[in-house]
Amino acid sequence: MKKFYFLLIFMQTGFLSRAQTIPEDFVYLKDVVPFAMEEVRYAGEHNFTGRPVPGYESARIILTKKAAEALKKVQQELIQKDLMLKVFDAYRPQTAVSEFVAWARKPGDTLAKNEFYPDVEKSRLFELGYIASKSGHSRGGTVDLTLVNANTCKELDMGGAYDFFGEISHHRSTSVTSEQKKNRELLRTVMLKNGFRSYSEEWWHYTLNAEPFPYQYFDFPIK
Repeated sequence: MKKFYFLLIFMQTGFLSRAQTIPEDFVYLKDVVPFAMEEVRYAGEHNFTGRPVPGYESARIILTKKAAEALKKVQQELIQKDLMLKVFDAYRPQTAVSEFVAWARKPGDTLAKNEFYPDVEKSRLFELGYIASKSGHSRGGTVDLTLVNANTCKELDMGGAYDFFGEISHHRSTSVTSEQKKNRELLRTVMLKNGFRSYSEEWWHYTLNAEPFPYQYFDFPIK
């Protein structure tokens, strides 16, 4: 009886299973690809807004089961080359997307401009496509990621920083070296091979071709 009572309390307090906090078709990346590195910048201050983003209550990566299984295949292929994935973002609550829109409409809020958009006027972020009212991330099938050396855990040089607003972030940027271009192409090749498509404006951004929710945008918090 005591064991049953303890289990009941455990369930009521929400600690029995992490899966209870997310929809059935979503998973935590670590549960499927345990050796992938994660750096969820939107849960902290190191991002283009300069502050933690609403909706990111925990620095964890969530995405659809289908996208996670595809990333598992990517990781299995990369480890043969002594490489691993490092994921910055995947599922993004609509609350966070709406916060980005609100932030972009405040011209004086330029806390992180020098690092993330030094050459772009904030008033042009909508026009240039850097900020939008809807994001594929909210469907759970889009990921932002890079490659790291499996032995040193250091990122491969991609010639441009994650989430930087500028031409150097484009896949076809002419501002990167041949080695940096090679690293980008390595990431792109393995991602395309395993069912993802790239986004020409951002070397880190990929979307699962057969995403299970192509028209649905979610808004549950990341916990």
